Amino acid sequence: MLFSISLNILIKMAFLYIIGTPIGNLGDLTFRAAEILSKADIVASEDTRQTLKLLNRLEIRTRMISCRAHNEEGAAKKIISLLDEGKTIAYCSDAGTPALSDPGALLARRAAEAGHEVIPIPGPSAFASLLSVSGGFDKTVIFEGFLSPKPGRRRSRLRELLSHKAGIVLYESPHRILKLLGDLADLDGSRYICIGREMTKLHEEYLRGSASEILEILQKKAEKSEIKGEFSIYISGKI
Repeated sequence: MLFSISLNILIKMAFLYIIGTPIGNLGDLTFRAAEILSKADIVASEDTRQTLKLLNRLEIRTRMISCRAHNEEGAAKKIISLLDEGKTIAYCSDAGTPALSDPGALLARRAAEAGHEVIPIPGPSAFASLLSVSGGFDKTVIFEGFLSPKPGRRRSRLRELLSHKAGIVLYESPHRILKLLGDLADLDGSRYICIGREMTKLHEEYLRGSASEILEILQKKAEKSEIKGEFSIYISGKI
């Protein structure tokens, strides 16, 4: 019995840190995040190649393992085994805060269920960054992330979201942004919208206005092949 209690205590001494990493500018990494990454026994990441760039910038040489959407269940089991050994593990998605349209939620739950401490290391988030400059007044905001790439499903879900009084934050790729804005313009072209493109990066850009106005701007950019980078979209709530 005493051995069992001692073992549980040892297991609970292991920590899984969920780390927010830069969405573009590497200078946005917090001092605490850098410290945890430097002290971790293992760095788990959505894409080891992407996270390696950050670790190289910090001159950190640490063992890395993959934990992405397609292998998260299996990877979580391996990570929990390492936590059981008392290893300190830091988890990073490609950019921003894990579990927000990125892997990490399943890992966090499984680790907590196994009795380990799961600690957030706050950092960059496209969601929070966009809201901070959007000029929106909503007290409630729905974070939806990426909508379905299928036109019918995208439009149907968008209609549901627009029926709420809450503000909405979406993510979209450069290949589908015009289609999304076209749907928005058709369903409710008067809503105030703020779009962030390439946030914190060299060519970051913010567009504010109605869906119809922003669609016109981006259509002109598309003609010049100037639509590049990921988009974050804030849509004001229904008045």
